[in-house]
Amino acid sequence: MTYLLSLLVLGLVFGLVAVASNPSPYFAALGLVVVAGLGCGILVGHGGAFLSLVLFLIYLGGMLVVFAYSAALVAEPFPESWGDRSVVVYVLGYLVAVGVVGGWFWQGWYEASWGGVEELQSFATVVADTAGVALMYSSGASMLVACAWVLLLTLFVVLELTRGLSRGALRAV
Repeated sequence: MTYLLSLLVLGLVFGLVAVASNPSPYFAALGLVVVAGLGCGILVGHGGAFLSLVLFLIYLGGMLVVFAYSAALVAEPFPESWGDRSVVVYVLGYLVAVGVVGGWFWQGWYEASWGGVEELQSFATVVADTAGVALMYSSGASMLVACAWVLLLTLFVVLELTRGLSRGALRAV
């Protein structure tokens, strides 16, 4: 389990570097979906299966809004990809920065901290995911409703901005 979680964290770091270094919104939106999937995999590894599912659905909804907005604003016939020279320079720069910061904080990490929640199952009276879901719906219900409302409002704003030639606000520019 430790190796799987370490592999997911490594993929998450590389995915974040790919998102941060790419100037084209098409590939950046794809990278964000991959990073959201890897982050939810890390949550599943630590025992949060339901929370992972909810976050993945929220991330996918948000990424669809971001992708629709960025695809409407950028109409490049040949967008820059991950193999272009400028993007490779940014990727190498970000990887060096991650390596330096990781080397700086390396002394505080131990392999035992990457264990999953199943290793402590004999000490728990309920499953870790169940307690988190109950807390999320009891104390965080208003925040869940507010987040859903903001995502719906953002979707309507994007659709209004990119409506078409006759009435869209961004088409006149």
